[in-house]
Amino acid sequence: MRGRQSLLQNADWFLIGMFLALVFMGWANIYAAVYNEENTSIFDMSQSYGKQLLWIVTSIALALIIMMTDREFFSAFSLPIYGVTIIILIAVLFLGREIGGSKSWFVIGSFRLQPAEFAKFATCMAIAKFLSNTNIKLLDFKTKVISGAIIGLPIILILLQGDAGSALVYLAFIFLMYREGLSGNFLLAGLFAVILFVVTLVLQSTRIELPFGYMASGKLILLLVLFIIAMLLVIPYWRNRMARGGMGQLKTVMLIVSATLVLSAGYVYSVDYVFNDVLSEHQRSRINELLAITSDPKGAGYNVNQSKIAIGSGGFTGKGYLQGTQTKYDFVPEQSTDFIFCTVGEEWGFIGSFVVIALFTTFLIRILVVAERQRSDFSRIYGYGVASILFFHLAVNIGMTIGLAPVIGIPLPFFSYGGSSLWGFTILLFIFIKLDAYRLESFR
Repeated sequence: MRGRQSLLQNADWFLIGMFLALVFMGWANIYAAVYNEENTSIFDMSQSYGKQLLWIVTSIALALIIMMTDREFFSAFSLPIYGVTIIILIAVLFLGREIGGSKSWFVIGSFRLQPAEFAKFATCMAIAKFLSNTNIKLLDFKTKVISGAIIGLPIILILLQGDAGSALVYLAFIFLMYREGLSGNFLLAGLFAVILFVVTLVLQSTRIELPFGYMASGKLILLLVLFIIAMLLVIPYWRNRMARGGMGQLKTVMLIVSATLVLSAGYVYSVDYVFNDVLSEHQRSRINELLAITSDPKGAGYNVNQSKIAIGSGGFTGKGYLQGTQTKYDFVPEQSTDFIFCTVGEEWGFIGSFVVIALFTTFLIRILVVAERQRSDFSRIYGYGVASILFFHLAVNIGMTIGLAPVIGIPLPFFSYGGSSLWGFTILLFIFIKLDAYRLESFR
């Protein structure tokens, strides 16, 4: 009895309270998003909001089960759970049902389950278990390779399912890796890769006329610009080394620059393959629309355009709960799932949107603060994984509703309709809350 009281006292009730607040705010917004006058009861199980209530109740039950589980279980069984999850991700490729263009769902009657949502907490535990082992340092090349494999394997399997959006979420683990000692150069390299990808897409159909009637492709011009930038960075260093009479280090720098240019060239010319053969047609259309390569306001750009209209129409204070016209007349597709933030913007206005974003921001900051107070390496690393995943979902989901990010179909945590995502986020969070409840004890 004393152990149970101690557990309840040490549990972070601020995180639990924030979880409950976000979940029930999400439920209220799902009700508003699909509200109709023929089914006004929020407990109607034939409607999305009634089903979401069932998911909420079962999620709370999952949270209680996690809180009653021995904390050593999560560390000891991290890798077996990860292994089982990988097997399930493979199984869905053969036994799953294709929904929305991706074969990533198990369907039994009216019950649907998406394993990719659960792979997030499994991967988070696995990477935390590996990095918390004694003598593991991210400065070692072997450690980087194994860490990359742990994160990369679910990415590959989810891409094979045709769900590029869910696969991209796992890239958020780079923030966790950075906290644990990964060089900031990797973050810069990642940012450079994203910029290069975008610029390559924008220039892919560009042709530039050169003297004497020659035509150069946009990609060739891009590589020429990269070469000029690289040389401008190297020349001052070259002059400095020549003045001192040293050539050895200069050769190393030149080798690095040359290798970077070769890799950049390969990357630039591989963009077409990734864009055309890896991404699905609707994903390509949405990226082209976002980058203004094409304009299709009634097709690929319809969702985002209607989303921005809905959010903008809310003004400063909003139209009032259940009074959103864009919401009520179904102008925004997927409004209870991927575009749930439209309902917030239209009915609650700028003030409501600010409050929701502020709540999520406070929630994330609290997770980071709690992660930093852990005595256990495993708990701290896992906590940063939780924060990384939630931050990625929050930034991309809200970004895509206002046209700042491509529509990749990932939910707003605890807000969007869906059992798999709510269960996945609940398990992800409450494992951390459970670990934190024993923060005064030390274990790896």
